[in-house]
Amino acid sequence: MALQDIIQRDKIYFMNVFGDRTPVCFQYGKGMYLWDTEGNKYCDFLAGIAVNALGHCHPRFINILKNQLDKVIHTSNLYYIEPQAKLAEMLVNISCADKVFFANSGAEANEGAIKLARIYYKKKNLPHKYEIITLKKSFHGRTLATLAATGQEKYQKPYSPLMPGFKHVEINDIAALKDAITPSTCAIMLELIQGESGVYPVNGEYLSEVKKICEENDLLLIFDEVQTGMGRTGEMFAYLHYGIEPDIFTLAKALGGGIPIGAVCAKEPVASAFAPGDHGSTFGGNPFACTAGIAVIDILLNEGLVENARKTGQYFMEQLTQLKNKYKAISEVRGKGLMIGMEFNNNDAKMIAKKLFEKGFLVGCIGTEILRFLPPLIVTKQDIDALINALDKVLSDY
Repeated sequence: MALQDIIQRDKIYFMNVFGDRTPVCFQYGKGMYLWDTEGNKYCDFLAGIAVNALGHCHPRFINILKNQLDKVIHTSNLYYIEPQAKLAEMLVNISCADKVFFANSGAEANEGAIKLARIYYKKKNLPHKYEIITLKKSFHGRTLATLAATGQEKYQKPYSPLMPGFKHVEINDIAALKDAITPSTCAIMLELIQGESGVYPVNGEYLSEVKKICEENDLLLIFDEVQTGMGRTGEMFAYLHYGIEPDIFTLAKALGGGIPIGAVCAKEPVASAFAPGDHGSTFGGNPFACTAGIAVIDILLNEGLVENARKTGQYFMEQLTQLKNKYKAISEVRGKGLMIGMEFNNNDAKMIAKKLFEKGFLVGCIGTEILRFLPPLIVTKQDIDALINALDKVLSDY
């Protein structure tokens, strides 16, 4: 189908929640590259918003999925599921978690974490402890609960009144966090790097204080690792950079390599607060999605992609910083591993992203001032050099 036909049908039949999208439709991909309906080739530095960690159509990943398709796709959680049990074991073995529950998305995983935190205190006979403190500029999902947890009014405003039980404080501000705690507080929930608002990392000193506050006030610590997890930052999970373990953390995005899956991971005794009937999912943890998760973890570990994210991420930061020193239009480069934001002094980030698109590079854009880079973890220095050269050319013509 021609691109204009696709766009026309989209405008007629699809609910307009995305507005006018970038005018391209991809037909197939391989590695770092995607090809559109016209046969144009693009180097992907967005990875489906941090989802395609293995790149496109990784041969081993695809073969594993094809093999599972020939066996069984879905059975429901009324029955035991071998890939589900295996993936849960793998996640426990590589993390601080003791138990795992599988959902279908990051929002569902975060919803599960919120429910787990609340029921944990209910079952401790502390029903007054239900409030959760999150950070301003955070993003935790688009369900009504995760919207209330999200610290960005633009997402919340159309759906007010919001679900009660959430407070928002500034990132890296311990005084504000302490002031927000009341006898009703049950948990602190945060992203270690705020992705959707502009790639803002939590600093180590702040996180150490947060952990201490949780221990002193009988609060649960929840990390939203939906975007930072699965090697994105140069460690399998971003909390490993800080040496601080959460009571609960959530995963999604790269966990399925493009197949929808989310996970709520928790330590004991918190995990055991979920008893039969307390939570569930029809599709969550089905054989196909869990097989994808098993394959992703296996490939990340055995092909050195987490280490590659660390090394190429450092190189990428260095190259972007050189551009910052060269062009006054760039105010800051920040991030960790292959989760990087570049902020501009003006409102031209969208224009720069458009120019890069015209040169065959896909990058993210947050608002009008921030470019976001989330390439697949297979990215090479040569790929980065090509992007840097293109960005240099765009900025020099700017």
